[in-house]
Amino acid sequence: MRNNPSVSLIGAGAMGGALLRGWLAGDVIAPSRSAVFDPAIGGEMKSLCASHGVALNPPLDDAIKAGVDAVVIAVKPQMASDVLGRFTELASQAVVISVMAGKSVAGISAALGGAVKIARAMPNLPVAIGKGMTGLYAPEAVDDAGRELVEVLMRAAGETVWVNAEAEIDLVTAISGSGPAYYFLLTEALIEAGEALGLSKDVAAKLARATFIGAGALMDAETRSPAQMRHSVTSPGGTTEAALNILDGDVKALGRLVDEAVRAAAARARDLSD
Repeated sequence: MRNNPSVSLIGAGAMGGALLRGWLAGDVIAPSRSAVFDPAIGGEMKSLCASHGVALNPPLDDAIKAGVDAVVIAVKPQMASDVLGRFTELASQAVVISVMAGKSVAGISAALGGAVKIARAMPNLPVAIGKGMTGLYAPEAVDDAGRELVEVLMRAAGETVWVNAEAEIDLVTAISGSGPAYYFLLTEALIEAGEALGLSKDVAAKLARATFIGAGALMDAETRSPAQMRHSVTSPGGTTEAALNILDGDVKALGRLVDEAVRAAAARARDLSD
């Protein structure tokens, strides 16, 4: 693989745009040999492409003749059947990386006229700031060099992890794909609890947000497990223990609730997959 691969990005909305910003900021791709295809591209993305020399909606024949290392598909899943057909020849010579939720390798291959080197990536919302978590899957048709290319491109948006079976992408969706919403909900709940105790909304919000952000940063910096870190701030008979006895306690209420929630998310992800 060349040090700076060429990429054709199909769709430069929220997810595609976040990836493009990461690639350009990290000097991951070769801008002069890359292109973005999006007929409804926004002004920010237009400026970004222009300032870095990335071709925007070039003639497809030109892109095919030049060749491309990777085709990254970041369109809405419901648009795939209408959009991907015109990129069949371009995709046939490249590693295809799909960040579309619910679209199987087989379905993507069919939409691309039988392309075989197809990987799936399931990133989450924090890719927008380079702090994402992306689950990756590739069948045997994607060789080691292709997998390396996939990882290089997706690492520009945060951390990556490979799964062994395509069905496990639904599990990635339930844990890290939907996971930020679980975090936001718990933050909301803590803010509301603070208000109920008598704090102002602004003070409660600042306390809750800063506490979760700091705890996340600490966990990232530590080698200890989350359980070990929890025990380190839970003094016997103290305030934290009193709270945790309500949240989890002997019946493991929170653990059971999270398990049930994640199973529901995974089941829905399977239902939505083609």
